[in-house]
Amino acid sequence: MEINTLSGEVIGAAIEVHRVLGPGLLESAYELALERELVLRDLRIERQKSVPLEYKGTALGDGFRIDLLVEGLLIVEIKAVESILPIHEAQLLTYLRLSDTRLGLLINFNEKAQSRRV
Repeated sequence: MEINTLSGEVIGAAIEVHRVLGPGLLESAYELALERELVLRDLRIERQKSVPLEYKGTALGDGFRIDLLVEGLLIVEIKAVESILPIHEAQLLTYLRLSDTRLGLLINFNEKAQSRRV
């Protein structure tokens, strides 16, 4: 699947989850619901995928976990906060760089249906 088509499919799935559940839940609830919605759309999902961290040539173990990795191509970082802050965007950008992934979506379920493409 082409990456722009994939991102559109994920955004549509997130809007559906937000429409059904509304705001006010924990991030983990939205993560589970979005995973289910994406599986219903026949997409391959890895939830809480650990990514090893290397520092100056030394493997440090699992450095971070990606909320959802869709089709091995797209990182989805889920938030349920009052508003997206620059640190959230920085986190996603770092995840993209360290995992060698090209596209990520930062989705905040605690606002009106909104996503950001990074």
